[in-house]
Amino acid sequence: MSASKGIRGGLTNYGDKDFAAYLRRSFARSMGLSGEMLDKPIVGIAMTPSGFNNCHRSMPDLVEAVSRGVLAAGALPRPFPTISLGEVFLNPTSMVYRNLMSMDTEEMIRAQPMDAVVLIGGCDKTVPAQLMGAVSANVPAVQLVTGPMMTGRHRGERLGACTDCRRFWGKYRAGEVTDEEIGDIEGRLATTAGTCAVMGTASTMACIAETIGMSLPGTAAIPAVHSDRMVAAERSGRLAVELISNPRRPSEIVTWKSVENAFRVLMAVSGSTNAIVHLTAIAGRLGIRIDQDRLNRISDETPVLVDLKPVGEGYMEDFFAAGGVGAVLREIHHLLHLDTVDVTGQTLGERLSGDADWVDRRVIRPFEDPVSREGGLITLTGNIAPCGAIFKRAAATPGLFETEARAVVFDGLEDLANRVDDPDLDIEANDIMVLKNAGPVAAGMPEAGYLPIPKKLARQGVKDLVRISDARMSGTAFGTIVLHMAPEAAVGGPLAAVRDGDRIRLSVSEKRIDLLVDEAEITRRLAERIPPAPAGRGYRGLYSRTVLQADEGCDFDFLTHNGSPKEN
Repeated sequence: MSASKGIRGGLTNYGDKDFAAYLRRSFARSMGLSGEMLDKPIVGIAMTPSGFNNCHRSMPDLVEAVSRGVLAAGALPRPFPTISLGEVFLNPTSMVYRNLMSMDTEEMIRAQPMDAVVLIGGCDKTVPAQLMGAVSANVPAVQLVTGPMMTGRHRGERLGACTDCRRFWGKYRAGEVTDEEIGDIEGRLATTAGTCAVMGTASTMACIAETIGMSLPGTAAIPAVHSDRMVAAERSGRLAVELISNPRRPSEIVTWKSVENAFRVLMAVSGSTNAIVHLTAIAGRLGIRIDQDRLNRISDETPVLVDLKPVGEGYMEDFFAAGGVGAVLREIHHLLHLDTVDVTGQTLGERLSGDADWVDRRVIRPFEDPVSREGGLITLTGNIAPCGAIFKRAAATPGLFETEARAVVFDGLEDLANRVDDPDLDIEANDIMVLKNAGPVAAGMPEAGYLPIPKKLARQGVKDLVRISDARMSGTAFGTIVLHMAPEAAVGGPLAAVRDGDRIRLSVSEKRIDLLVDEAEITRRLAERIPPAPAGRGYRGLYSRTVLQADEGCDFDFLTHNGSPKEN
């Protein structure tokens, strides 16, 4: 353990290092630690429990299991808290606080004496925040996810948050489900500890953390309540101790090759649109950028292999039992960079060189017989989104892929809430719904891109229509939805120029989204727009002033690899 600094690492500055070490050991002894324990190397455990985060209910058990592994391997575990981001408990949206959590994680790793760290998170923004912080701190680190929920039951049907909650809510809005039944469903959607039971953002980021090499192989999909989750935690603690004497830093693991591999897996599992923003931000901390053309090529070359909700039928517990991330990696191994190295020190090629395990082909399809021949996500460009937009074609209605239609515009979230169910709303089933001023600067980029089908259309049996915005949508959502339009309307992006009645053309085959209005008229409209009020005080003010656009990962300008502030 000669590489460790232990309790003497990063001493508090009193102008006397020996005094600082003496004082620190004295205060550490007050916690009931013996001198022998204080001579050991230290593994920090970034823990994120909260009474406002249901996904992290199993956190105490995970911390105990990690600590057990650390102690067994001969080091001292030191759990420490950071911000916890419970997706549905934060206003206006957890996305606003992802960067704050990344800063908290980075600074606490840097500031406190630890030779390695285990990061425990699960809910949507926590894992990307922890990975962003870890690659910036660049201390040997292991990511441990809390794991997905198990499914519930309702009238003979399996239920899993949150794709099924959206499906039944749509039926409720259409008058197909009663008040009593929607109340019953409410109590059956999320019945165990863990993250959403489908391939939403949390599960997608777990798969990405494993693929990129920051988590133990085979651990992304283990259900939160499964005993193997505790075993994975213990093994993560042991591995963190190993990393002290044989360091493999995040900057050695997160490379352009491992990022490309992660994008491949994102396409193969038809993961969350949010993952593109998060993976872009993680990579951006190291100056890595996968351009939009390359992303589209990866998508076109990588078929969807996983039959899970929201684009298929299964749940994460099925994915785990079917073979998990390892089975997906084997199916697309010929597309991957096999020389990437994970946190254990093995290359991806070495991981995949052994005999293949049994795979449930009902859930994870062979490469030759995919769910879809093309990847689940693509980027769109066009005069309305010059810096790009995201489209989840695997969760959309193919009959709407080539659409030219009239725009029905909502100027913001309040306008949407006030008018979407107005019986006098001028909208038809073949129109395009447009939401403006819901991007990162305007509103923190909430998951409002899943615009509800207006009740007047829902009651006519309309299940989908084209919807576009500068917002995000939940990874558990579905529909023909264009998101992350950049630049956003609030900073003068062309989306701000769209008006009711304009014609918009979506072409998935051409990967374009265009406003069919003369460029001179678009320029004139943008010149007339009224910019939003200046940012407020505190963190929210910092966020508004420094957050980058979606195509750059919505990170803060001063946290990216070059750290240069954006131009105002």
